[in-house]
Amino acid sequence: MADMAVEFCGIPFKNPVVVASLETTNSPDLMKQCFDYGAAGAIVKTLTDMEDMARLTQNSKYAILNDRGDIIKGKVPRDFVFYSRSGYSSTYYKDWIPYLKEVGAYARERDAHLIGSAGAKEVDGWKDICRTIEDCGLPMVELNFGCPHPALMPGVHGGSMISQEEDIAYEVTRQVVEAVDIPVVVKLTPDQSRPVEIARAVQKAGAAAVTATNRHTGFAVDIEAAEPRLAGTAGIGGTWVKPLTLRWVHNIYTQVGIPIAGTNGIFDHRDAVEFLMTGANIVEIGSVLMIKGMKWLPNIIGGVERFMDEHGYPDVESMRGIASRRAAKDYAEQFARDRVHAVVDEDTCQNPSCTICIQMCFYEALSQSPAGKVEVHPETCIGCELCMDVCPFDSIAMRLTDEAQFEAGYFDIPDGVYEGPEKFVTRRNNMKTIAANSPKTAAEAAE
Repeated sequence: MADMAVEFCGIPFKNPVVVASLETTNSPDLMKQCFDYGAAGAIVKTLTDMEDMARLTQNSKYAILNDRGDIIKGKVPRDFVFYSRSGYSSTYYKDWIPYLKEVGAYARERDAHLIGSAGAKEVDGWKDICRTIEDCGLPMVELNFGCPHPALMPGVHGGSMISQEEDIAYEVTRQVVEAVDIPVVVKLTPDQSRPVEIARAVQKAGAAAVTATNRHTGFAVDIEAAEPRLAGTAGIGGTWVKPLTLRWVHNIYTQVGIPIAGTNGIFDHRDAVEFLMTGANIVEIGSVLMIKGMKWLPNIIGGVERFMDEHGYPDVESMRGIASRRAAKDYAEQFARDRVHAVVDEDTCQNPSCTICIQMCFYEALSQSPAGKVEVHPETCIGCELCMDVCPFDSIAMRLTDEAQFEAGYFDIPDGVYEGPEKFVTRRNNMKTIAANSPKTAAEAAE
């Protein structure tokens, strides 16, 4: 059985799954449920001295959307869109003291950790909230530089606004690090173009790790009512955002080297594995718990463990960052890799009934044969893999192009880079061309 234990910021975690700071950690009972269902950690909903952010939580709204942009009724699919507005904890941070102590002890009894989260108006507030968290015996604090909502509130400066400015992010982090003796983690926003630079800045300021990332800010429209969902701009997330988040996890892992808590885009264990393989040390689970409930946690935790067992990973560390380390550093390195070309399995191909691969080949490398087969033209096949992706019968594979095939005329980058215009005359993926060459069309015409 795989070893699920990890170390993050010098603290041992029994598994890499932590519940993020959101509504599911907004009360002592909810946080206890996180630990009862197996989470190695839970981050309390951000504690604050910002009245506006507490008021925002009292005005929370949610729109859980499907891939059509409609409100989901009933069972939530994997590709849901989580559109919402919500603030920080609506209970004053000082009033949390006895509950932080109580739940912290509850977590320790279950070999888990309650983690603090802070968001304040001024630097002194940041320091005081973090000292309060430390005094309650919590082993770590996350600075919420990622929340998208403060930027939408008049007169409020916090959350994602801090994470967009290196100097401010550095200074707030530095002063908090100097004020407490527990590890400080900085939660980043994706609403910017420089998360890597911000990660470097807070690392220099003494942050032990970063969380990549909070949710984006979006705008969703109800086209039937001709009005915005939730009356306007709000935070937005879901599995659709995962590749965007993983980009920053990858870049921070490869370019900065600071420990990472990965979040934003996780639905099930496969998503968690992607974050770990990209370089995250732990993962934070958020929105999915608000639509699936705490009972969803064991599915993620157990799923990660099963995946590791099935794929021969003895521990999380052997899996962490493996995809990022195998990634090309840039497009030039990708171009230097071996070329491939398409091969069609005629035994499973359903041509001429199906011609989707020909229609989707925009490089004129596939055509309809009068014999009722897909013909590959390797001299123009650049190995883009689109035909393989759209084939519903798994009948197309990519094969390495060898030297003999290059000599025989298989596609290679021409010396002058630019190709001649002669390929424009083939019109192989034009439906009229396909129909003219199709025995299916000929048979239908004969009838």
